[in-house]
Amino acid sequence: MLNTIVAHYGWWLLALVLLGVEIMVPGFFMLWIGIAAAVMGLLLLALPELSFLTQAAVFVLLALVSCYCYWRFVRRIADGPSDQPLLNRRAEQYIGRRFVLEGPIVNGQGKARVGDSLWLVEGPELPAGSTIEVIAVDGTTLKVKVAV
Repeated sequence: MLNTIVAHYGWWLLALVLLGVEIMVPGFFMLWIGIAAAVMGLLLLALPELSFLTQAAVFVLLALVSCYCYWRFVRRIADGPSDQPLLNRRAEQYIGRRFVLEGPIVNGQGKARVGDSLWLVEGPELPAGSTIEVIAVDGTTLKVKVAV
């Protein structure tokens, strides 16, 4: 009886260690293996006659299943559509907006004032002061056309 009590506490201790590692080095991987260890501890309470080899095999299976469920279901929900899809793509936020050319577009290239900074623009030959509309982005260069 004492061996059984120690065994399921051992699984719970392993679960706590794995959860502690998850806290120290976040990444959600150790969390799911820790959950598998905790479930193994509960399973051992219900089935105390399981041999250590069976426990290890069931733990590996539980860890694989829990990690698979994370990758298949939980991660998809977490990586779902964002309410701000252009948050870290600053230049793409300017598509469709209008700005004034700081200098003329010569040989297809010029500069426009966007907020408090100057951006490279590519488009048709235009004089300084023209109003332009951003139609696309190529890296940090805004592709523009004459604003109508």
